[in-house]
Amino acid sequence: MSSERSTRFPAWATSALGAVAILAFWFLAAWLWRLGVAADPEAPASKASAVPYPQDVVASAVSAGADYFARHFGVSLAEAGIGYLVGNLLALVFAMLVLVVPALGGIVVQIATITYCIPIVAMGAVLIVMTPIPEAGEPALTPIILAGLSVFFTTVVGALLGLKAADRSALDVIAVYGGSRFTQLRKVRLIAALPAILNALQIAVPAAFLGAVLGEFFGKVEAGVGRAMMIAQTNVDAPLVWSLALASGIAALAGYGLLGLIARGVAPWSTGASA
Repeated sequence: MSSERSTRFPAWATSALGAVAILAFWFLAAWLWRLGVAADPEAPASKASAVPYPQDVVASAVSAGADYFARHFGVSLAEAGIGYLVGNLLALVFAMLVLVVPALGGIVVQIATITYCIPIVAMGAVLIVMTPIPEAGEPALTPIILAGLSVFFTTVVGALLGLKAADRSALDVIAVYGGSRFTQLRKVRLIAALPAILNALQIAVPAAFLGAVLGEFFGKVEAGVGRAMMIAQTNVDAPLVWSLALASGIAALAGYGLLGLIARGVAPWSTGASA
C-alpha cells in the first residue's frame, strides 16, 4: 500500500503533464497541417494558418487586447448567466411540483424532453424572428432563451432523480404524523436531493454558455463571443478564432469548477468529506 502511494503523482504534476502533452500534440498537428497544405499546389495561402501554432494564438489574443475580450465576454457571460438562472429556476420548480402533485409528472417530463429534442439551431432561427433588437452592448433575448433551454432538461432530470431517491422510511415517518407531500419535500426530499441538484447545476454551466454563444450566431447582437467569432471568420483570422474558442473553454471550465467548489461547501457529504 505504501509503495502505491509513493508512486502516485500529485494533482499539480498530473495537470502539468497533461498540459505539456496537449501543447506537444497541438504543435505536431499544426506542423503536419502545414506540410499537407504545402504539398497541395492548389491550396490557398490562407489555408496554412487554419491550424495556428500556440504562440500565434497567444500573439493574436495579446494583439486584440483585454478590452476586446472583456467587451465580448461580458455580454456573453451576462446572457449565459441570466439564461442559467431562469432555466434552472424553472427546472427546479417543475421538478418539485411533480413531487407535490404527482399527476403532473408526465406533463413535466414531456415538456423537458421536448426542450431537449428540438434542435437548438432550429429554435434559434425561430426566436431571432420573434425577439427585438437589443441596445448596443446589451444582452440579447435569443441567446438568453437558448441558454435557458440548454440547461432545463439536465436540471429537471437531475432534480427528479435526486428528489425521488429520498429515504422511504423518513418519508413514512412524516406521513404517519400527518405531514403532507410538501412537508416531505421540504424536510426530507430537498436535503436528500441536494447533491444531485448541485451536480446538475454544475453540468449546466458549460451548457448555458454554449447556448448563449450559439444564440449570438443568429445575429441581432452588437457584441458577444459569437459575434466576435463571426467577424474573425469573415476576416479569415484563424488565430483570433482559436483564441476566442480557447477563452470560451476556459470561461466554461472556470464556471464548472466554481460550482464544484460551492457543491463541496454546501453538501460535503456528497464527496465523502465530513460535514
